[in-house]
Amino acid sequence: MPAPRTHHAVHDTVIDASAERVYALVADAVSWPQRFTPTVHVRREETGTQSERLHIWATANGEVKHWTSHRTLDPERRRVTFRQEICSPPVAAMDGEWVIEELSGGGSKLTLHHDYAAVDDLPADVTWITAATDHNSRTELANIKTLAESWREPESDDLLFSFEDHETVHARTETVYDFLRDAAQWPTRLPHVSRMELAEPSDGVQQMTMVTRAGSGGAEHTTESVRVCFPAERTIVYKQVTTPPLMALHTGRWTVTDTGTGLRVTSQHTIRLNAAAIPAVLGEGATPAQARRYVREAVGGNSAATLALAKEFAEARHAA
Repeated sequence: MPAPRTHHAVHDTVIDASAERVYALVADAVSWPQRFTPTVHVRREETGTQSERLHIWATANGEVKHWTSHRTLDPERRRVTFRQEICSPPVAAMDGEWVIEELSGGGSKLTLHHDYAAVDDLPADVTWITAATDHNSRTELANIKTLAESWREPESDDLLFSFEDHETVHARTETVYDFLRDAAQWPTRLPHVSRMELAEPSDGVQQMTMVTRAGSGGAEHTTESVRVCFPAERTIVYKQVTTPPLMALHTGRWTVTDTGTGLRVTSQHTIRLNAAAIPAVLGEGATPAQARRYVREAVGGNSAATLALAKEFAEARHAA
């Protein structure tokens, strides 16, 4: 059977920011879940002087795909080349390059090249890959343009913040981890979760639509998330792909760690506020600081409740 045909796609955008700043955003792949809408999670599995191997989970045409890519970074020429070593069907091969050029009149041009082939060269699969590549490329370029043009140093970014909640549990690690992983059971186990739709399209990947209520008798809101489970590490990472109005970004991580004297169960959150929604949600004149406190109490309250109930559930099983 002949090798599948290679297809080429090019996307570009002009950015009112320096080439160095744009290159830094492209090069820092581990931060992509907080910067690129389609990217759910990135693990750097191997790194060299100017190369790295990444395992990437991302949405494509509404599906969750994951693959392993080898990247070569060239800060002098401001180029990053990539090649998928393990692809996710229907992709048979995918490679490409990010190219950042300084413009003579100021600013920079970012170009993203893709070369790809479909398994067995099926026309429907080629169409699927082309559509996914086009949508994700346009989205990523737009995300980079917005970030680069509105760049603020992390210490001065009052819309982005992270926090953690913890609980100490005396029970088996597997029992606690299973409680957090088995989100389909949450409506019967967590009072603040009123409805859950959970699908597991591939091993370790969960897509969930969850309806939660804020406090006793509080308003309900719906979120959609993608979770990636790592049972061997007792870790679950997630990204909300549909967030409440006050959030532009919400990523998180559940971890269960054996300290030797008990289990430390942690819920970690990284949130970017939606500045445009602050007046509508909290009233005219509300500040980002007030919005951070509001979100911290709401999200942290649900996390603390989940941790407390996980502790109660696991310790009751341990004592039985």
